[in-house]
Amino acid sequence: LRKQSKAELVSRLEELKVRYEELSAKKLSLDITRGKPSADVLSLSKQMLTCLSADEFSAEDKTDCRNYGILDGLPEAKKLCGEILEVPAENVFVGGNSSLALMFDIVSRAMTHGIGATAWSKLPEVKAVCLVPGYDRHFAICEHFGIKMVPVELKEDGADIAEVKRLVESDDSFKMMWMVPRHNNPTGQTFSNDNLRQLAQIKPKAKDFRIICDNAYVVHDWYEVGPQVNFLKACQDAGNEDLAFLVGSTSKITFAGAGLSFLAGSPANLKWIKAHAFFQTIGYDKINMLRHVKFLKNLSGVKALMKKHAELIKPKFDATLDALEKNIAGKGIASWTNPKGGYFVGLDVLPGTAKRVDQLAVSAGLKLTKVGSTYPYGKDPKDSNIRIAPTFPGLEEVKKAMELLCVCVELAALEKLT
Repeated sequence: LRKQSKAELVSRLEELKVRYEELSAKKLSLDITRGKPSADVLSLSKQMLTCLSADEFSAEDKTDCRNYGILDGLPEAKKLCGEILEVPAENVFVGGNSSLALMFDIVSRAMTHGIGATAWSKLPEVKAVCLVPGYDRHFAICEHFGIKMVPVELKEDGADIAEVKRLVESDDSFKMMWMVPRHNNPTGQTFSNDNLRQLAQIKPKAKDFRIICDNAYVVHDWYEVGPQVNFLKACQDAGNEDLAFLVGSTSKITFAGAGLSFLAGSPANLKWIKAHAFFQTIGYDKINMLRHVKFLKNLSGVKALMKKHAELIKPKFDATLDALEKNIAGKGIASWTNPKGGYFVGLDVLPGTAKRVDQLAVSAGLKLTKVGSTYPYGKDPKDSNIRIAPTFPGLEEVKKAMELLCVCVELAALEKLT
């Protein structure tokens, strides 16, 4: 479009305004704001509500799951969650229903008590490497604790290793980093094996520097995807076994509000986790652990369930990408990711127009994730990134939402170009 004459641009702008008004007149009410599972995806796990009888409350080791105890999770639950994260059961801690809560706890405990060193809250400054575009809830945790966020742009194969090393290997005020290595939120991209191996080899100046590796989409492949290096194993191989926490959950496997959260780490990191959890709880929901094990059984059971997820979710991704390809491709005003799984598609529109796209969309009945939220402090320096979350609406709603979104993207671009 930037190669066209002013007259051609104005003509196209007037044409699109008519189409936009037609769509606005339909009084649409569409929402692609957050990555939530749809009701039909949740229904795939409805047997979890009946898989335990009234007399089934004993774990494999005869533990009465109705009672207190077992701080780090039932042995069979640790085994199942370990299979999901591809780590031994002894490296696993099983928590409540929220992986976000586990990540919050890691940061909170480091702030109040430190990780084998000075409590972060007693230091002059604490910084975090934030790969961007990234997950707004990660950034919100940092902002809540007053941790200074330093953005590092994602590259096509994952983290910008050179920039991460430049920051953390020379400045001991860097204490942490966020990472979603498989089907990243919000871009959907998957880190390469070489990128993960290089990241595992960094030598942070701060001995208590930790990478929180959010594995929310570790088994969420909608298309064929090759195997990925296990980051905890890569850290161990590099002599950096304390560098990483792997965090995951079944929130987008079974029930989003009643799943299992879990994390994996080195013996030293797990000892630290359990030492603090001792004061927080006498044990998490073992009945929920028991029913997850009975329903899912093992990794093969998880993968069989996720194939059913893919049958419902993949068509929505296809519709999203098809709409972008048919309506936006070749116009030089936007680019987007082509994820193989997860819950999001990352869209970058013409710099300086994302907020305008959002205004147009909202006015016509389409809610988007808050523009800017994929960057620390809600500030996208280019005003270009938009997160598309197509999983929750029905397929026809996704098609309608994408038709409108594409009109808004081009309309905003034309307004700026003219």
